[in-house]
Amino acid sequence: MTIHNFYDSDTTDQIAKKMLGTLLTYDSPNGLVGGRIVETEAYMGERDSAAHAFNGKRTASNEPLYGPPGTIYIYSIHGRYLLDVATQAKDVPQGVLIRAIQPTIGQEIMYHNRPKHGVELTNGPGKLMGALGIEDKLMNFQIIGDDKLKIDIDNRLEPRQIKTSGRIGVSKGDWTDKPLRYYVSHNPYVSGLTKAEVNIAHFGWK
Repeated sequence: MTIHNFYDSDTTDQIAKKMLGTLLTYDSPNGLVGGRIVETEAYMGERDSAAHAFNGKRTASNEPLYGPPGTIYIYSIHGRYLLDVATQAKDVPQGVLIRAIQPTIGQEIMYHNRPKHGVELTNGPGKLMGALGIEDKLMNFQIIGDDKLKIDIDNRLEPRQIKTSGRIGVSKGDWTDKPLRYYVSHNPYVSGLTKAEVNIAHFGWK
């Protein structure tokens, strides 16, 4: 399956669910790093009051969202960089925010980039980017998979259960509580998960 077919085949919320279990990797200057995506959020474009393109807002900063499916959109909030991927046809500004990964590749490199132990390494959108070592927007407008930043959609682990919730840190308008956050139930790297919700035997994978 090509990256374009992966995105073209579904709505953005469905794509956000399908991303769970796929392998996100970055060929960093210090070596290959990455892990399994365990948490995502869907942003539904011009009608979504929490989206960067709400009401058709189009600026130099959010222009990658208007790119073809698979376009990388990196932006910063409070000094941290976050990774979003455009999911629909060109000029349809919808995307998926990658919120957390379970690190599986290059953990020592990631720890050097972000010296936090355990789940704190990558259990949040800014945390995972820091661990990967991505601290700029130079990959904006690239198609994910074409260069150093990739999502392996053909090598996916199947979650036992996918849970949904309102998005985290969103307080804009009617879309604040819409269930557009998706995560692998019982996986410790999901942001905000309590110890009681974690299953160390299988981490939420089949």
